[in-house]
Amino acid sequence: MKNKKDFTTKRKDEHIDITLNKPVQNVNTTGFERYRFRHNPLPELDFEAVDLSTTFLNKKLKAPFLVSSMTGGSEKAKRINEKLADIAEEKGWAIGVGSMRAAIETEGTIESFQIRKFAPTAAILANLGVVQLNYGFGVDECRRAVDLIEADGLVLHLNSMQEVFQPEGDTNFFGLLKKIESVVKALDVPVGVKEVGMGIDRHSAKRLVEAGVDFIDVAGAGGTSWIQVEKYRNKNPIQYQAADAFRDWGTPTASCLEGIKSSRLTVKVIASGGLSNGVEAAKAIALGADLVGFGRTLLPQAIGDDRIKMIDQFEQIEFELKAAMFGIGQSTIKELRYTQWLEQI
Repeated sequence: MKNKKDFTTKRKDEHIDITLNKPVQNVNTTGFERYRFRHNPLPELDFEAVDLSTTFLNKKLKAPFLVSSMTGGSEKAKRINEKLADIAEEKGWAIGVGSMRAAIETEGTIESFQIRKFAPTAAILANLGVVQLNYGFGVDECRRAVDLIEADGLVLHLNSMQEVFQPEGDTNFFGLLKKIESVVKALDVPVGVKEVGMGIDRHSAKRLVEAGVDFIDVAGAGGTSWIQVEKYRNKNPIQYQAADAFRDWGTPTASCLEGIKSSRLTVKVIASGGLSNGVEAAKAIALGADLVGFGRTLLPQAIGDDRIKMIDQFEQIEFELKAAMFGIGQSTIKELRYTQWLEQI
């Protein structure tokens, strides 16, 4: 009979394989195609003076980018996390790990999340599912997740629709806002909340800010749909077929950013969910994001063994952002965040 670690490993590896090889893209677009930058033909700026640096979790980043929380819990996931952490350290990006429920419950999986030795100075985010606060987890488990990987902060992920379609899903999401508030108050590190590809609207963002969260990762629709990922793991014919009715479920990433910006909320905002290049990142920052997360875009290279290609991908995204900033005459991330050069088509 398989033990808990075997089931965890199987599920994590299935998630990676399905994400890479099955049609799991949300049919929604990210919404960034509705925006364009007006070209500034006289930027009055030296390209070399464009500065991508910023801060997050009280750490200096060389660029406003996050390797989004993706995986952990298996040997394959361990190798992916280590390679991504190595490049994040070199390029000065922040990095998050996948859901650490496995590390809390199954000791044999802990090492797959422990990336600090590969990223000694990087800003690292631990990660737990919010719903686990209704299934026996509390402040102690949240603190343990942070301590296990020497993280600089904790992100609690919201994945209600994934859990509904997951064969072994936990679906009691009642009363979680107060529990989020308790975790925020108890931990000594910044605590944020993220979605997993369905988006966080302005009303939900306001409630989270009132609960005291330090940052929000909108993780909007336009990238991987975890409803579709779980469809390919689900043997229930009703749920398998029903997943097709939800192929466009979620709020596009750009719409999430628009809503939060219009609400004038005082909170750090991360834009993730289907972003694939540095120009989209520039648009996201101009719509109010402080940081931009890339997930599925980085995964194919991380599966391979070509470190040079991984570095090239990181550097291309950085170059695209820098070129976009130069093209509108904005020399810093702060200037870009408040730019008037972005317009809706």
